[in-house]
Amino acid sequence: MSEQIDSNRIAARLSRISESETIAMAKLGRALAASGKDVVNLSFGEPDFFTPQHIKQAGIDAINNNQTFYTPVAGIIELREAIKVKFKRDNNLDYDVNEIVVSTGAKHSIMNVVLALVNPGEEVVIPQPYWVSYSEMVNMAEGVNVFIPSSIETNYKISAQQLEDAITPNTKLFMFSSPNNPSGMSYTENELKAFVEVFERNPHVYVLSDEIYEHINYQDKHYSIANYGTMRNRTITVNGVSKAFSMTGWRIGYIGAPKDIAYACEKLQSQFTSGTNSIAQRASIASLLGTMQPTFDMVSAFQKRRDLCYDALKNINGLKIIKPTSAFYLFPDIGFFKGKSFGNYHIKTSQDLCMYFLNEYFVVVVAGSAFGNDNCIRLSFATNEENLLKAMARIKDGLDKLV
Repeated sequence: MSEQIDSNRIAARLSRISESETIAMAKLGRALAASGKDVVNLSFGEPDFFTPQHIKQAGIDAINNNQTFYTPVAGIIELREAIKVKFKRDNNLDYDVNEIVVSTGAKHSIMNVVLALVNPGEEVVIPQPYWVSYSEMVNMAEGVNVFIPSSIETNYKISAQQLEDAITPNTKLFMFSSPNNPSGMSYTENELKAFVEVFERNPHVYVLSDEIYEHINYQDKHYSIANYGTMRNRTITVNGVSKAFSMTGWRIGYIGAPKDIAYACEKLQSQFTSGTNSIAQRASIASLLGTMQPTFDMVSAFQKRRDLCYDALKNINGLKIIKPTSAFYLFPDIGFFKGKSFGNYHIKTSQDLCMYFLNEYFVVVVAGSAFGNDNCIRLSFATNEENLLKAMARIKDGLDKLV
């Protein structure tokens, strides 16, 4: 994308951010598919299931009832009331409706928070791996990214000591996701409590907890950091309907936050988008208050696919892999294959390996460098089992041929 921008015509702030690599890889995959290639796209960050019927019907009813006018900036009161119920029911968090802001997707919610909190030069601590947009959002706000590394040996999670060591007097925000995209790992209750002890010693640090994958969980219950100690008054809990209810295109995200931060986000949003889509908001009420059975069925299917992919990859010589406990991604360590080659392909980076898979095997995956770990690649198993079996066989063949 950068090659298409004339820097003499475009504002300098654009030079501080990069295009999302997940979106870039998806574009390349679509281009290959359009040329007639049998492409298996494992770059997608969305469920491949349809929105449940009762949610679609709520949207249809909203249209038929002419609920098509501008909405309040922070969201219609009925949806904020539903979110309040959801926070209490699922997370044991008490938020007033005035502490809830609905936005055009969780990405929009996070951008609101970063712009509302982070001043130029202030530090934002981010554990690696992280969702691709976190660091770019901090760059947009002219903040300073402070990354904390992790590895497959630590289940892609950081320790409380690492967190403490990363915090300085200039730290404004700690931003993380649990369940995590791209690793599919979640922090346990004890791990979060250890973080809370660090934050109690550093009361100047706010926390943004991205919990968008909360309901796609295969073994343990979900824990929200806002529940512990004094964290309720300094945590912004981000969620949305995209992943749990297969509503990515509806574009609804939301936050629960201290009232002053919620108001700041509402003020920002009033000049960016105003209130989000009226029909999508009505449908989201049905998602939050209606039956969860379609979500449970989807998670069961994801778990089966996870096991299929893990079993297909776990015995490949040189590939390190752990079984994710949540979300719908695998994040294998491919460090062993750096320095290896096949034909004109010389693997020096995770991006090199991705391009090898794309051009030689027509499998689309995303480089771990996009998530802060160049020793890994991200594979989404949000596609059918036939595609997954085909992709796993191709990946195995491709790795076996690298010498």
